[in-house]
Formats: sequence, structure tokens, C-alpha cells
Amino acid sequence: MCRDCLRDVFRLHAQVRQVADKQTVGLTPFDHQAALCAQEAFLEALLDTDRQAARRVLESAGRSDRPSDALETLVRPVLERIGNRWETGELSLSQVYMSGRICEELIESLQPDHGGNSAGGEPRVAIGVLEDHHALGKRMVLSVLRAAGIPVRDYGCGLSVHELVERSRTDRTQVLLVSALMLRSAMRIKHLVAALRTAELPAKVVAGGAPFVFDRRLAEEVGADAVGYNASDALVIVRRLLGGKS
Repeated sequence: MCRDCLRDVFRLHAQVRQVADKQTVGLTPFDHQAALCAQEAFLEALLDTDRQAARRVLESAGRSDRPSDALETLVRPVLERIGNRWETGELSLSQVYMSGRICEELIESLQPDHGGNSAGGEPRVAIGVLEDHHALGKRMVLSVLRAAGIPVRDYGCGLSVHELVERSRTDRTQVLLVSALMLRSAMRIKHLVAALRTAELPAKVVAGGAPFVFDRRLAEEVGADAVGYNASDALVIVRRLLGGKS
């Protein structure tokens, strides 16, 4: 991703944090001081590109309660701090990149695939990133849903509207979670919703990503059935759209 795009993303995340800060209260599985200590240890490990140390901190936080709590109270705030420090020139672009890659690897290993892509059984839930190739948010949502026992098909990143429609048709998807990193790709969800309706497919579209947190009216504008502002929201929304089947 180009430097200007990254600057836009991290500026957006800084504004998003102001909206989302209150959601951390009550989610943390340990007291505030312990959470801050864990964040400092995780930050140091990421900046040192010490994968093993980062894994130990994340696994320790995950054992305290649900894995989704560790994602919300540890991974997200630390990555946002790294983004803010890059904005002020304290960190290099390579440090930002490596921190994101390490977090993606850790999240993937925290909740490995355990049948979420199998063809059998209900519910039929899928997730994909529309046009963009930024996988961290998708992996956080996958971890939360799979930790709750909900099978999820991972459609991957960089998908076109046509690809999402065809995959939804083949899989008979009931709930389709679509992540978008940039505004341009977020606006493409409007075309996705229209294409699904034209094909008379039943998939409910759940939109997510930084553009939707920044502009709370965007989900309505693109015609999404629901919108999630963080990984924890996804679990609540999916359960609601499935009518309590999960």
C-alpha cells in the first residue's frame, strides 16, 4: 500500500478510536492497570519484531477470558498506537508493516480453521474483503465468530462484486460479512447489494471497516442489512440475523 494511503488509514483510525474507546470498558478480562501493562509488553514485542514474545502476551490475555476480548483490548489499541506514532514520525513504515503482519499471523493461529469452511450444516456464514487486500480486520472477525462456535467460510481478500455474488450463490450464503478498508471499496457494497437482490439470493450483507465507523450514515447509503463497528459487533449481528440458530 502506498504511503499516502497508509496515512489516510491511520488518520481515520485515530478518529475511529474516539468513537470506539467506550466499548473497551467492560470487555477487558483483567483490571485496567493489568491491561495497560499487557499493551506495553505487546507493543514492545511488535516493535522488536519478536513474534514469540508477542504470542506469549496475546495467549496470556486470551486465556484470561474469551479470545475476542484479547483482540478488542490488546491487538486493536496497540496497532492504533503504532499507527499514531508513525503519523508523528516516531516509527518507520517498515515497523508499521511488520507489526500488522505479526498480528495477522498471531490472530490466524489463535483461532485456526476448525471446520468453518466445510460444506455441511447450518448456519451458512461467509466473510470477504471487497477489492482491498488488508486482512487484519477480517481475521479478527473470523476469530471472534469461530471462538463462539459459528462456522464461517473465508472468501479471502481482493474480491470483486461478481466473485462475492457467485460464491454466495454456490454456497447458499445466509449472512455475508463484507469488509472494506477504503471509501472507494466501501461504496462498491451498494453494487454488491443490488447484484444479490437482482439474483434473488437471500444473503444478508453486513458491512464493516474503517469507513463505516467514520461515517455512521454510510451503511444506510450502500444498502447494507447491518453494520458492525468492531469484531465484537459481528457476533451479535450474526446471531441476530440467524434468528438464534448459532
